[in-house]
Amino acid sequence: MAETMHRWQLPAFGIDKLELVEAPIPEPGRGELLVRVSAVSLNYRDKLVIEGDLLPLAPVMPFTPVSDMAGEVVAVGAGVSRFRSGDRVVGNFWTTWLDGEAPPDMSRHGRSLGGPLPGMLAQYVLLHEDIAVATPASLTDKEASTLPVAALTAWFALVENGRIKPGQTVLVQGTGGVALFGLQIARASGAKVIVTSRSAAKLERAKALGAWGVIDTAAKPQWSDVALDLTGGRGVDHVLELIGGDNIAQSTAALASGGRISQVGFLKDAEIVLSVVPMMLKRAVLQGVTVGHRRAFEDMVQAFDTLAMKPVIDRTYPFAEVRAAFDHLERGPFGKVVIDIGKGG
Repeated sequence: MAETMHRWQLPAFGIDKLELVEAPIPEPGRGELLVRVSAVSLNYRDKLVIEGDLLPLAPVMPFTPVSDMAGEVVAVGAGVSRFRSGDRVVGNFWTTWLDGEAPPDMSRHGRSLGGPLPGMLAQYVLLHEDIAVATPASLTDKEASTLPVAALTAWFALVENGRIKPGQTVLVQGTGGVALFGLQIARASGAKVIVTSRSAAKLERAKALGAWGVIDTAAKPQWSDVALDLTGGRGVDHVLELIGGDNIAQSTAALASGGRISQVGFLKDAEIVLSVVPMMLKRAVLQGVTVGHRRAFEDMVQAFDTLAMKPVIDRTYPFAEVRAAFDHLERGPFGKVVIDIGKGG
């Protein structure tokens, strides 16, 4: 194995500051895995971290960004028992959340991969064995790289917290990674799914993935009325709220009695604005969701293998074209944007 590798890093905040550098390949310490990264996928969070718009405390510079990756263990440190060389792994985003209640430091962004902890946009990375998760056998590394943040967020919202049931109706907003994973997971759970988007073309693609109903919010900005019409006036059981701002008022209006809103994103505004009266009258549950713990990730991996679910990848970019990949993310992909790092780079 070579002694050096390439990684993308930030000497200061800003997409234009990203630089590709050569660095020594790290050696695994006690309990650590050295992973040769095959692919990473991008999340909107990565863009916010790179621009300096998310973390309350700046990470140590130079900083390697991006939270999601899939790769192969090529060396292990002393005391490692969960994995061995040759195993395919992905990394759990919250490095201190293995199961149960979330650790207190998560409310301050805690110890998460890709900010404030070093990220995955490198040919080799170190992972502690406790935060590594075995890759689904049914997925390629490119496909598996999309799971750690977007897929687990949708799974945690719908399955771990939401206890989704067959026959329920789920509404997902947009056609990005979390939304399309929500569509797939809800359908696999026996639920009907409504997808909203401002793009008629993307809604047609959502139908092909099995969406039960679609709402063009460019043509129908008061989309909650359409959701109620689609459900015969009953409303939806679960909303994946990805927009933020005053959009949550429509999510509440679209809810069935006793329904749940999972607040996942804030593409429009990080501040949410709604009246408490509809929430009270509908006995609605508003649940903030920020990815999930390792045990839920392992449950989800089993489900992906059992149900043969396949992530939706809009486009894959080579390692040298990271800035172009982020440009694509900014435009709004249908599913996930992946960067192919490849074996040894």
